[in-house]
Amino acid sequence: MNLSVYKRAFGVTSLALGVLFCTSASFADTYEVTIKNVTAGQAFTPRLAITHTEGKIFMLGEPAIEELAIIAEGGDIAPMMAVLEGFGDVVTDMQVGAGLLMPGASETITIEGNPGSSFSLLNMLIPTNDAFIGVNAIALPESGSITYRATVYDAGSEINDELCSNIPGPVCGGEGGSPGEDGEGYIYVHSGIHGIGDLAAETYDWNNPAAIITITKI
Repeated sequence: MNLSVYKRAFGVTSLALGVLFCTSASFADTYEVTIKNVTAGQAFTPRLAITHTEGKIFMLGEPAIEELAIIAEGGDIAPMMAVLEGFGDVVTDMQVGAGLLMPGASETITIEGNPGSSFSLLNMLIPTNDAFIGVNAIALPESGSITYRATVYDAGSEINDELCSNIPGPVCGGEGGSPGEDGEGYIYVHSGIHGIGDLAAETYDWNNPAAIITITKI
């Protein structure tokens, strides 16, 4: 499952939001996924958790598809969920952690999946221009638990000017998406907040990992 290749080759059909994948869920196991925000000043927008049997959600060094850029710039996961509904043969389940996950806070999401297949997670960090948590196709445990330290990536779809007018959320209140703006043009490991605009680096910068993810087969 390579979303950028899929879009170029076959196009994408927008389906109704909220349909969960049950193609293989009747044969799947249940997992608890605990997400802990370990930044000092960044909140996580709604978290989209995905289980799938093959492929990756994004590729480092490649342009972000539009739906990933929408998450990274504005935290809206609905378009990505609609895209993933077109992968019903490989996506087992999707679940959402709603609301903001604040610094130091944790949540637990329950999701269905096949042991040995993959888990992915996407959400924006705010306040940033286009930073996102990208857990990209890590293997579900056959038994017990695994712990994963999640990195923050830059979608490369918006310039990191750190200006509140270009950053949504409770800190800045600016616009979410910048569809007409060109960023770096590819996904890379985010370099953090540098204090060049309206955001103080001492308050909003972070060091990876930004989240600790624990996945437990139950």
